[in-house]
Amino acid sequence: MSDSPLATLLIQTAFIGDVILATALVEYLAQHEPGRPLDVLVRRGNEGLLAGNPHIRRVLIWDKKTSKYPNLLRLLNQIRREKYGRVVTLQRFASTGFLTAFSGAAERVGFAENPFSRFFTRRVPHVIGDGTHEVTRNLFLLKNEKLKIKNTRAESTENVGSTLIFNSKPKLYPTPADEAAAAAYAAVGEYLCLAPTSVWFTKQYPEEKWLELLAALPADLPVYLLGGPPDTAACERLAQAANRPGVVNLSGKLSLLASAALMRGAVLNYVNDSAPLHLCSAVDAPVCAIFCSTVPAFGFGPLSTFSRIVEHPGPLACRPCGLHGHARCPLGHFRCALEIETPQLLAALAEARAWRMR
Repeated sequence: MSDSPLATLLIQTAFIGDVILATALVEYLAQHEPGRPLDVLVRRGNEGLLAGNPHIRRVLIWDKKTSKYPNLLRLLNQIRREKYGRVVTLQRFASTGFLTAFSGAAERVGFAENPFSRFFTRRVPHVIGDGTHEVTRNLFLLKNEKLKIKNTRAESTENVGSTLIFNSKPKLYPTPADEAAAAAYAAVGEYLCLAPTSVWFTKQYPEEKWLELLAALPADLPVYLLGGPPDTAACERLAQAANRPGVVNLSGKLSLLASAALMRGAVLNYVNDSAPLHLCSAVDAPVCAIFCSTVPAFGFGPLSTFSRIVEHPGPLACRPCGLHGHARCPLGHFRCALEIETPQLLAALAEARAWRMR
């Protein structure tokens, strides 16, 4: 009979940024439980983020778009057959709670707000708004002891705006093919990356404001526009309207890991409160994160060594107006974005350049 520990399964079937942040837990487990196999369950389309990760034995995939619930039941059977020793859901939704609760694992861990948490062996509150980073909230699922806050920001990071209690940070592993794809564009020397879009309208810096920034940036710095296939049209429209030499639309042309590799070598990356922000954190890329309707205190701020947050100079009574953003400004004025000034963004670039010269 083998004395090898039974494997752990981490479940994170939400969006790209959530999977990236979950990799901090992968790093933590690799450090503290190096002999225990680790599998991760993600939604179809996000599995590429974990390619090349040396700490993950297997990636399970849930196809949510076709036959969502029959696929969920098939996953449950697969999980039960695997006989995991521990299953951890990083989500508060019923579907992943169902998988965890009936996984057959001796340890069933998740957040107390999950509808199936009564069947967990360990339940942890998920509190948003007190400044605790999502990475820390996830890591508390496996940390039993009470920890004192070591600092109010990641080491050497300025203006993070959320509390990181643990040293573990998210980490991605671009493959050699991803590195080669990025290298072709990084060969120009100094460059900027700009990820202008978001799923949520109120989390996206407006196109007219991006155009103001592009017009004010140093003319000698090439700018790469990044995004996925759904963002290509918006990025192309921005590139055409900018009428600025050196703006290249790479949206839809690079994988997520190749985009991360390219961002890692940039002088600075301008992003919204969205997935590209977390790509930067996972490869320690210098970042300027623009927060419009949301706030860093929700716990999704950048964790790169060089990080700057730009937001409305405030106070603004209506901000934040929601956790995830809205399809339109609820009050119709969108002041939280439109009143952010271009000099705020240019100041971040000046600081990034000075930081690189240290």
